[in-house]
Amino acid sequence: MFTGIVEEMGTVEAISSKKNLSVLKVRAKKVLGGTKQGTSISVNGVCLTVTKRKKDILEFDIMLETLKKTNLGALEPKGRVNLERAMKVNGRIDGHFVSGHVDDMGSLTAKITSENYTELRIRPKRSLMKYIAPKGSVTLDGVSLTIGEVRKADFSIYLIPFTLDVTTLGRVEKGDQINIETDILAKYILNSKK
Repeated sequence: MFTGIVEEMGTVEAISSKKNLSVLKVRAKKVLGGTKQGTSISVNGVCLTVTKRKKDILEFDIMLETLKKTNLGALEPKGRVNLERAMKVNGRIDGHFVSGHVDDMGSLTAKITSENYTELRIRPKRSLMKYIAPKGSVTLDGVSLTIGEVRKADFSIYLIPFTLDVTTLGRVEKGDQINIETDILAKYILNSKK
């Protein structure tokens, strides 16, 4: 379980394909504390298990299902990823409850910027829109965000300069695929009514 408060941007050192999975190697700094083989790390919002750690390089196995449902399959060496360690239950919880189980990807349909203002418009699969509510929570590439305007087929989020600087969301461009995890509480509430 995570909070969606990104600790750092890591750098992709390598990604290689094996039968039915890919191996991702990421150079990190801040998330190394307490991290060892078997630790869960959120990588662009995807809960992955550290399979190896060599100094400042974390290695992860990524299954085919994860490659199909997330943007991790499109990563390239020198690319950046959002990293977060699992939350501690003995302290303050910023952000919101994030499972690291990405629902699907959405397309960035517009990036509107002006001085101290950035709006991202995201178009998810139609089936996810029922979980998107104004002022509700959503996780994009592992970043906990508040939903702004909701339209029929897409929604907006608004980013402060700090978020643009410390996460990969400052680097996204129109047409990019973004990992989406809808709010876990919305899922439980809507599914309990069935």
